[in-house]
Amino acid sequence: MSSSNDSIKKTLTVALLLCIVCSVIVSGAAVVFKKQQQANKDLDRKTNILAAAGLLQPGKSVDELFAQIKPRVVDLNSGEYASKLNVNTYDQLKAAKDPAMSKALSNSEDIAGIKRRENFATVYLVEKDGKLDRIILPVRGYGLWSTLHGFLALEADANTVIGLGFYQHAETPGLGGEVDNPKWKALWPGKKVYADDSMTPAVEVVKGSVDPSASDAVFKVDGLSGATLTSRGVSHLVQYWMGQEGFGPYLNKIRKEGV
Repeated sequence: MSSSNDSIKKTLTVALLLCIVCSVIVSGAAVVFKKQQQANKDLDRKTNILAAAGLLQPGKSVDELFAQIKPRVVDLNSGEYASKLNVNTYDQLKAAKDPAMSKALSNSEDIAGIKRRENFATVYLVEKDGKLDRIILPVRGYGLWSTLHGFLALEADANTVIGLGFYQHAETPGLGGEVDNPKWKALWPGKKVYADDSMTPAVEVVKGSVDPSASDAVFKVDGLSGATLTSRGVSHLVQYWMGQEGFGPYLNKIRKEGV
């Protein structure tokens, strides 16, 4: 007598074969679309860099506009360019997870909540007529629910903000998620990071609104309504990356010596 078609053995066999077939299909699709996925990732990165720097233009392709930007790898400890690292292949987020390529931060150092900081970071420079025009820096730090990843663009004085934008976060929509609101992002251009020749960042996101008549208004940005912890996180991540542990040595070098 033949075994029943709905026996446990046959059911498990069919389920196993189905899993194998699905795994092969998924794996094959991942391989086939890997190049396209990487191309989309690169396009998104370029778009966000251009947006932070105020360089996006309707009717022009992202690649065409990005051609004016020159990436360089910087040694965060010395502020010098790291010529031995390939700027096209270096991944600073991956390096941040590698103990040989990063440093663990103490609680007092880690105001941005990133735990480890890579030794080298990629900066993006725009030059006009042979002179530095703007600097775009990658920044990241913890908000309320997530690590916010973005870019901060500065003018050639390495002090005046052109723009700040985040391309990845999981903050609360309508509250901390308002970091994506164009009206809030429009508050950043023209703000100053440092007071005088100090290497200590003075810029901060405050609770409530900034009094435009205050003497220090140029260093302050309105907080996000109902999102105190996200606002504080943005303030801390900007201060960290503009400080001595971040791009401070590099920016100080530019202010004194140029590119």
